[in-house]
Amino acid sequence: MRKPIRMSILAIAAVVAVVGCNSATATPTATPTATPAPATATPTPAAPGAATPTPAPTTFSAGTDDGTKLTMWTRAATQARAEPLVAAYNASHKNQVSLTIVPTDDYNTKVGTAAAANGLPDVLSGDVVFMPNWTSAGLFQDLTAKINALPFKDSIAPGAIKASTWDNKEYGLPFVMDLSVWMYNKKLFTQAGLDPNKPPTTLAEFQADATKIGKLGGNIHGTFFGGNCGGCNVFTWWPIIWADEQQVMSPDGKTSLLNGDDAKAVYKAFAQMVSDGTALMPDSKTEAGPTWTGYFPKGNIGIMPMPASLAGVANAALADSDIGVTPIAGVNGGTATFVGGDAIAITKDSKNADQAWNFISWIQSDDAQVNVIAKPASQGGLGAVVSRSDLANNKYSSSDPRLVMFNSIAAKGQTPFAVNFNAAFNDPQSPWIVLLRDAVFNNADSAKIDSDNNAITATLQGK
Repeated sequence: MRKPIRMSILAIAAVVAVVGCNSATATPTATPTATPAPATATPTPAAPGAATPTPAPTTFSAGTDDGTKLTMWTRAATQARAEPLVAAYNASHKNQVSLTIVPTDDYNTKVGTAAAANGLPDVLSGDVVFMPNWTSAGLFQDLTAKINALPFKDSIAPGAIKASTWDNKEYGLPFVMDLSVWMYNKKLFTQAGLDPNKPPTTLAEFQADATKIGKLGGNIHGTFFGGNCGGCNVFTWWPIIWADEQQVMSPDGKTSLLNGDDAKAVYKAFAQMVSDGTALMPDSKTEAGPTWTGYFPKGNIGIMPMPASLAGVANAALADSDIGVTPIAGVNGGTATFVGGDAIAITKDSKNADQAWNFISWIQSDDAQVNVIAKPASQGGLGAVVSRSDLANNKYSSSDPRLVMFNSIAAKGQTPFAVNFNAAFNDPQSPWIVLLRDAVFNNADSAKIDSDNNAITATLQGK
């Protein structure tokens, strides 16, 4: 397939940034436009966020495994997940995948330059929230028939597929499943007089627990968040709103709803923890994304939002038995999560599409999902969330209730859909950054929050 690039190089270069997957903040300067060149009409996604109509069944093919050398790029933010998957595939297949890890801040520029020069690798992974921009720009080969022929297609988590759907065509599958949860330090809960087996079930309880732990003093802090990181707080604050069955955007991704009552309650809770002076680790105010998940494993944070993976969390400072996990709760209860991570697709420039399909379809297989992804970190696996619901209760997850929780909460997750997501939320100068900092650090009133929200809407609409 040789679809033309229907978007300027600067627009393509602005689509990759932080959200989920322990991402670092990118530094794009251009606002993505993603306006596809029409054939008879301008392509639009079929009911963004809704399932794509399933075509007539086709015969499943696992692709070709003939010793072809495949090239793949992924951003540094997903390196810890990507390398074990690629290594496991290479060890069990004739095909060999050569993985290039690109610094997250440079990923957008590298992809944009390669796309314009017809020099993309065979396989490309990308943050799910930016897939609408890339698919609308024609960067990938149509996989609709192949995806719908997968015998377990109906059990694959739909977020990455929906995010990779444009003009009724499916271009991608899940690569890295990333969910947001609350992790808490059971040892610090006990020291603060809290029950380590009773994590918070509302935002108010989260605030109260963090405040109580913060009063332990010394180098102990109640909580931490990326106060200068738009994507971090998309990933960790939006589920609080979703838990109360509220929305953050209109379904078409063109109107921001981040001035609603639940959103303002989130800002107020964190603003109170800032003013309290004991609950919040001071570094929160300047954290821009690259190291935001590195604080909890140090063992001196009571509770904070984290990606749903146990890999790399336990260490000498924080024993595995000290790590508690619980779903993110809403203002009035309920639970939700942000289904993020990366999708994976075959690029327009690949001349090895059948071999590349062998690799990305294998990622959805029982072998990859159970023996690499679900396998606990203590046994050499990732201890992460599987992308297939029929494998949620596998031989590894059943031995660790935390992994069961990760897999079960995925059903309550959401993946936002917006072509101009990066400019609105993840760009270091995004209007979302302005809103959250005004609300949490600058004591913004309701009118100012409303005004900041209008600026997000304008950006979503490309104004």
